[in-house]
Amino acid sequence: MVEQPNTQEGIEYWETQPATYDGVLGGFGTGSLPRVESLGSRLFLLGLYPELSTVASPYKPLKQPEHPKRVRALDVGAGVGRVTSDTLLPLVSDVVLLEPVEAFVQEALKRVRSGGASPSSDNPNHSPSSSSTSTSTSSSWPGLADQSKSVTVLQGTLQEFDPLNPHHVKFLDRVGYQPPRPADDIRLGFDIIWCQWCLGHLSDRDLVAFFKRSKAALKQDNPRSLMVVKENLCPDLGHGIPNTVFDEQDSSLTRSDLAWKALFEEAGLKVIREKVQEGLPVGLFEVKM
Repeated sequence: MVEQPNTQEGIEYWETQPATYDGVLGGFGTGSLPRVESLGSRLFLLGLYPELSTVASPYKPLKQPEHPKRVRALDVGAGVGRVTSDTLLPLVSDVVLLEPVEAFVQEALKRVRSGGASPSSDNPNHSPSSSSTSTSTSSSWPGLADQSKSVTVLQGTLQEFDPLNPHHVKFLDRVGYQPPRPADDIRLGFDIIWCQWCLGHLSDRDLVAFFKRSKAALKQDNPRSLMVVKENLCPDLGHGIPNTVFDEQDSSLTRSDLAWKALFEEAGLKVIREKVQEGLPVGLFEVKM
């Protein structure tokens, strides 16, 4: 029997890591990995939602609706907000960010608020620097300063989080676009639920329960609403046998492809597209969406 993750031990491990890109990416935050990885994620998402393309391209339909609906995404286990700022916000209208680790979520909140500041309030002496820095200008968070887009920051664990009823987690702030009736957003549901490099901290039982809650939170009026799971893969054992490996350092699980698919099936989810992330440094686990 494989040992299962302990939520508090996982949080305690991440509390020892710096609240930077380098910290959340295990020392790979200053090289090519953040840029290559987020590009792979955006291209994957555009393959599912071609109308989200911001430039004329083979991805984007020729005819666009006159009044397009706002596209709402959830980013769970969000760390310092890297996936929100670099992958989701360039493409969607509104992002809800959830992170349990105090230092990480406070850094995410700081970055979001900095991105929502008007250009005149930006530091005139700021110059672009490596992606491991903790500062952020409005250009890194498109749509926040002009309030055409929004980011909502929540603090809590996936074990206690219900996307449709987020009352067990802590609301920290919403920056950017404000709907006429903010309370209506709570049970609005999501077009996209993005889960990346965090689900290993859930036991199989907790993960299936989270998947079921997330499935219920996908927008009913959007037949293409979906979840994206982007996680490390360990090899299957062969002969159709799934594999799961426990990491004592951060109290997490690395699952094989067959192990993931068995959990998807148990939760009532169907795989509609899958792709291996390309361009990552040699020696890392395979990463698949």
